[in-house]
Amino acid sequence: TQSTWGGLTLMKAVIQRVLSASVTVDGEIVSSIGKGLLVLIGVSRDDTDTDAQFICRKLLNLRLWPNAEDKQWATNVTQNDFEVLLVSQFTLYALTNKGTKPDFHLAMSPDSARDFYDRFVQMVKANYSADKVGNGMFGAMMKVDLCNDGPVTILLDSNEKS
Repeated sequence: TQSTWGGLTLMKAVIQRVLSASVTVDGEIVSSIGKGLLVLIGVSRDDTDTDAQFICRKLLNLRLWPNAEDKQWATNVTQNDFEVLLVSQFTLYALTNKGTKPDFHLAMSPDSARDFYDRFVQMVKANYSADKVGNGMFGAMMKVDLCNDGPVTILLDSNEKS
């Protein structure tokens, strides 16, 4: 099966280094962070726990900040004790090569995706610090506010694990 990023379907993450970010649902902030990472997560119908483990490990270990000596790309979110905000984003699987209406058939079905995504959130919390990891509201119409830092935006997919 082909994905919009080429190759097989795979778990996707859009990682943004932020000074702050928040998710609002129905006018109420459901989660917010200070300095850290806002991560949009796309889950494909073929994703496995191996894909989730790869994305988790990568996002927590990517060196996106300078160190104390101001050497760029030297430290990660955990070394800096920064925060992570995870947001489910099935639209990362939009196929737009035919017509003008996006096709989402490569995304995992909503019920399966909710369970997979919830397990992923727990995995990130277990591998970092539960109080440093925020979460959007799966399936809700969310307003995501952020203040980009850089900007630094990294596209990640679990196909890189091979």
